Amino acid sequence: MFKLVIFDLDGTLLNTIGDIAESCNYALKMCGYDTHPINKYNHFVGNGIMKLFERALPPNVKDNKTLREMKEYFMWHYSKNCDVYTKPYDGVIDLLIKLQSHGCKLAVASNKYQEATEKIIAQYFKEINFTKVLGQREGIPIKPDPYILHEIMDYTGVKPNETLYIGDSGVDATTACNVDGLTFIGVCWGFRDKEELKSCGALIFAEKADDIYNFFINAD
Repeated sequence: MFKLVIFDLDGTLLNTIGDIAESCNYALKMCGYDTHPINKYNHFVGNGIMKLFERALPPNVKDNKTLREMKEYFMWHYSKNCDVYTKPYDGVIDLLIKLQSHGCKLAVASNKYQEATEKIIAQYFKEINFTKVLGQREGIPIKPDPYILHEIMDYTGVKPNETLYIGDSGVDATTACNVDGLTFIGVCWGFRDKEELKSCGALIFAEKADDIYNFFINAD
Protein backbone atom coordinates (compact mmCIF):
# COMPACT_ATOMS: atom_id res chain seq x y z
CA MET A 1 0.00 0.00 0.00
CA PHE A 2 1.15 3.54 -0.70
CA LYS A 3 2.47 5.48 2.29
CA LEU A 4 2.25 8.95 0.74
CA VAL A 5 -0.22 10.57 -1.66
CA ILE A 6 0.76 13.91 -3.18
CA PHE A 7 -1.90 16.05 -4.84
CA ASP A 8 -1.70 18.86 -7.33
CA LEU A 9 -4.03 21.69 -6.24
CA ASP A 10 -5.70 23.69 -9.05
CA GLY A 11 -7.80 21.41 -11.22
CA THR A 12 -7.21 18.40 -8.96
CA LEU A 13 -8.39 19.18 -5.42
CA LEU A 14 -10.14 22.48 -6.12
CA ASN A 15 -11.86 24.05 -9.08
CA THR A 16 -10.19 27.45 -8.82
CA ILE A 17 -10.44 28.59 -12.43
CA GLY A 18 -13.22 31.17 -11.90
CA ASP A 19 -11.33 33.09 -9.24
CA ILE A 20 -8.02 32.87 -11.11
CA ALA A 21 -9.70 34.20 -14.25
CA GLU A 22 -11.40 37.06 -12.41
CA SER A 23 -8.16 38.17 -10.77
CA CYS A 24 -6.12 37.90 -13.94
CA ASN A 25 -8.79 39.81 -15.89
CA TYR A 26 -8.70 42.48 -13.20
CA ALA A 27 -4.93 42.76 -13.63
CA LEU A 28 -5.28 42.93 -17.41
CA LYS A 29 -7.84 45.74 -17.15
CA MET A 30 -5.67 47.67 -14.72
CA CYS A 31 -2.76 47.39 -17.17
CA GLY A 32 -4.94 48.47 -20.10
CA TYR A 33 -5.35 45.17 -21.94
CA ASP A 34 -8.30 43.09 -23.12
CA THR A 35 -9.68 40.38 -20.84
CA HIS A 36 -10.48 36.74 -21.63
CA PRO A 37 -13.49 34.44 -21.07
CA ILE A 38 -13.06 32.04 -18.17
CA ASN A 39 -12.68 28.93 -20.33
CA LYS A 40 -9.53 30.37 -21.92
CA TYR A 41 -7.82 30.17 -18.55
CA ASN A 42 -7.93 26.36 -18.57
CA HIS A 43 -4.93 26.54 -20.88
CA PHE A 44 -3.29 29.61 -19.35
CA VAL A 45 -2.72 28.02 -15.92
CA GLY A 46 -0.45 25.19 -14.85
CA ASN A 47 3.07 26.56 -15.19
CA GLY A 48 3.19 29.15 -12.43
CA ILE A 49 1.98 32.70 -12.01
CA MET A 50 4.37 34.44 -14.41
CA LYS A 51 3.59 32.04 -17.24
CA LEU A 52 -0.11 32.74 -16.59
CA PHE A 53 0.49 36.43 -17.22
CA GLU A 54 2.61 35.77 -20.31
CA ARG A 55 -0.21 33.69 -21.81
CA ALA A 56 -2.92 36.20 -20.89
CA LEU A 57 -1.10 39.26 -22.22
CA PRO A 58 -0.95 40.12 -25.93
CA PRO A 59 1.85 38.27 -27.79
CA ASN A 60 3.97 41.40 -28.16
CA VAL A 61 3.77 42.34 -24.45
CA LYS A 62 6.16 40.30 -22.31
CA ASP A 63 8.37 42.99 -20.78
CA ASN A 64 9.38 42.67 -17.14
CA LYS A 65 7.72 45.93 -16.09
CA THR A 66 4.30 44.79 -17.34
CA LEU A 67 4.72 41.34 -15.81
CA ARG A 68 5.59 42.91 -12.44
CA GLU A 69 2.54 45.18 -12.62
CA MET A 70 0.32 42.22 -13.54
CA LYS A 71 1.64 40.29 -10.56
CA GLU A 72 0.97 43.16 -8.14
CA TYR A 73 -2.61 43.68 -9.35
CA PHE A 74 -3.33 39.96 -9.52
CA MET A 75 -2.02 39.15 -6.05
CA TRP A 76 -3.88 42.07 -4.47
CA HIS A 77 -7.16 41.03 -6.10
CA TYR A 78 -6.71 37.27 -5.61
CA SER A 79 -5.83 37.63 -1.93
CA LYS A 80 -9.27 39.20 -1.38
CA ASN A 81 -11.27 37.10 -3.85
CA CYS A 82 -9.74 33.63 -3.95
CA ASP A 83 -12.86 31.97 -2.53
CA VAL A 84 -15.71 33.51 -4.52
CA TYR A 85 -16.15 30.69 -7.03
CA THR A 86 -13.60 28.15 -5.81
CA LYS A 87 -14.89 24.83 -4.51
CA PRO A 88 -13.62 21.27 -3.98
CA TYR A 89 -14.38 18.79 -6.72
CA ASP A 90 -17.07 16.21 -5.99
CA GLY A 91 -15.88 13.48 -3.66
CA VAL A 92 -12.46 14.99 -2.98
CA ILE A 93 -12.97 15.75 0.72
CA ASP A 94 -14.34 12.26 1.36
CA LEU A 95 -11.39 10.80 -0.52
CA LEU A 96 -8.90 12.71 1.63
CA ILE A 97 -10.67 11.67 4.83
CA LYS A 98 -10.60 8.01 3.79
CA LEU A 99 -6.94 8.11 2.81
CA GLN A 100 -6.11 9.82 6.09
CA SER A 101 -8.01 7.14 8.02
CA HIS A 102 -5.64 4.52 6.57
CA GLY A 103 -2.69 6.37 8.09
CA CYS A 104 -1.52 7.58 4.69
CA LYS A 105 0.52 10.79 4.61
CA LEU A 106 -1.04 13.50 2.43
CA ALA A 107 0.73 16.41 0.76
CA VAL A 108 0.19 19.15 -1.81
CA ALA A 109 2.60 20.07 -4.61
CA SER A 110 1.39 23.08 -6.59
CA ASN A 111 2.68 25.66 -9.03
CA LYS A 112 0.39 28.22 -7.37
CA TYR A 113 2.38 30.72 -5.34
CA GLN A 114 3.02 29.60 -1.76
CA GLU A 115 0.91 32.16 0.10
CA ALA A 116 -2.23 31.38 -1.88
CA THR A 117 -1.58 27.62 -1.75
CA GLU A 118 -1.41 27.65 2.04
CA LYS A 119 -4.42 29.96 2.37
CA ILE A 120 -6.89 27.99 0.30
CA ILE A 121 -5.76 24.60 1.58
CA ALA A 122 -6.33 25.82 5.14
CA GLN A 123 -9.70 27.29 4.17
CA TYR A 124 -11.19 24.36 2.29
CA PHE A 125 -9.63 21.36 4.00
CA LYS A 126 -9.77 22.16 7.70
CA GLU A 127 -10.31 18.50 8.68
CA ILE A 128 -7.32 17.24 6.69
CA ASN A 129 -3.86 17.03 8.21
CA PHE A 130 -1.55 17.60 5.25
CA THR A 131 2.03 16.65 6.08
CA LYS A 132 3.42 19.24 3.67
CA VAL A 133 1.80 21.98 1.56
CA LEU A 134 4.16 23.42 -1.02
CA GLY A 135 3.60 25.92 -3.81
CA GLN A 136 5.73 28.13 -6.03
CA ARG A 137 8.55 29.76 -4.06
CA GLU A 138 11.35 32.11 -5.00
CA GLY A 139 14.43 30.24 -6.18
CA ILE A 140 12.72 26.83 -6.28
CA PRO A 141 12.10 25.24 -9.69
CA ILE A 142 8.46 24.63 -10.58
CA LYS A 143 6.84 21.56 -12.10
CA PRO A 144 7.53 19.75 -14.41
CA ASP A 145 10.87 19.89 -12.62
CA PRO A 146 10.43 17.14 -9.98
CA TYR A 147 12.20 19.11 -7.22
CA ILE A 148 8.99 19.72 -5.24
CA LEU A 149 8.07 16.02 -5.25
CA HIS A 150 11.53 15.02 -4.06
CA GLU A 151 11.31 17.72 -1.39
CA ILE A 152 8.10 16.20 -0.04
CA MET A 153 9.37 12.63 -0.22
CA ASP A 154 12.61 13.56 1.54
CA TYR A 155 10.65 15.38 4.25
CA THR A 156 8.36 12.41 4.87
CA GLY A 157 11.03 9.75 4.44
CA VAL A 158 8.91 7.95 1.84
CA LYS A 159 10.40 6.42 -1.32
CA PRO A 160 9.08 7.06 -4.84
CA ASN A 161 7.77 3.49 -5.17
CA GLU A 162 5.70 4.09 -2.01
CA THR A 163 4.29 7.37 -3.35
CA LEU A 164 1.20 8.13 -5.42
CA TYR A 165 0.98 11.45 -7.25
CA ILE A 166 -2.36 12.86 -8.46
CA GLY A 167 -2.76 15.66 -11.04
CA ASP A 168 -4.90 16.96 -13.88
CA SER A 169 -2.50 18.25 -16.52
CA GLY A 170 0.34 17.36 -18.83
CA VAL A 171 2.61 19.32 -16.49
CA ASP A 172 1.73 16.90 -13.68
CA ALA A 173 2.14 13.82 -15.88
CA THR A 174 5.53 15.02 -17.08
CA THR A 175 6.59 15.81 -13.52
CA ALA A 176 5.70 12.26 -12.47
CA CYS A 177 7.62 10.78 -15.41
CA ASN A 178 10.68 12.64 -14.17
CA VAL A 179 10.69 10.58 -10.94
CA ASP A 180 11.70 6.93 -11.35
CA GLY A 181 9.36 4.55 -9.55
CA LEU A 182 6.59 7.07 -8.88
CA THR A 183 2.98 6.12 -9.67
CA PHE A 184 0.81 8.80 -11.28
CA ILE A 185 -2.96 9.04 -11.66
CA GLY A 186 -4.38 11.63 -14.03
CA VAL A 187 -7.77 13.00 -13.05
CA CYS A 188 -10.28 13.64 -15.82
CA TRP A 189 -12.30 16.35 -14.03
CA GLY A 190 -9.69 19.11 -14.10
CA PHE A 191 -8.57 21.89 -16.43
CA ARG A 192 -7.04 19.72 -19.16
CA ASP A 193 -8.33 16.72 -21.07
CA LYS A 194 -7.44 13.04 -21.00
CA GLU A 195 -5.62 13.25 -24.33
CA GLU A 196 -3.15 15.76 -22.92
CA LEU A 197 -2.51 13.51 -19.94
CA LYS A 198 -1.94 10.51 -22.22
CA SER A 199 0.40 12.45 -24.51
CA CYS A 200 2.57 13.33 -21.50
CA GLY A 201 2.91 9.77 -20.25
CA ALA A 202 -0.10 9.16 -17.99
CA LEU A 203 -1.21 5.52 -17.92
CA ILE A 204 -3.76 5.48 -15.08
CA PHE A 205 -6.83 7.72 -14.97
CA ALA A 206 -9.59 8.64 -12.51
CA GLU A 207 -13.02 9.68 -13.72
CA LYS A 208 -14.19 10.27 -10.15
CA ALA A 209 -12.59 10.56 -6.73
CA ASP A 210 -13.59 7.02 -5.71
CA ASP A 211 -11.44 5.66 -8.55
CA ILE A 212 -8.39 6.96 -6.70
CA TYR A 213 -9.45 5.36 -3.44
CA ASN A 214 -10.16 2.02 -5.13
CA PHE A 215 -6.73 2.08 -6.76
CA PHE A 216 -5.14 2.95 -3.42
CA ILE A 217 -6.74 0.13 -1.41
CA ASN A 218 -6.10 -2.47 -4.13
CA ALA A 219 -2.44 -1.58 -4.60
CA ASP A 220 0.05 -4.30 -3.72
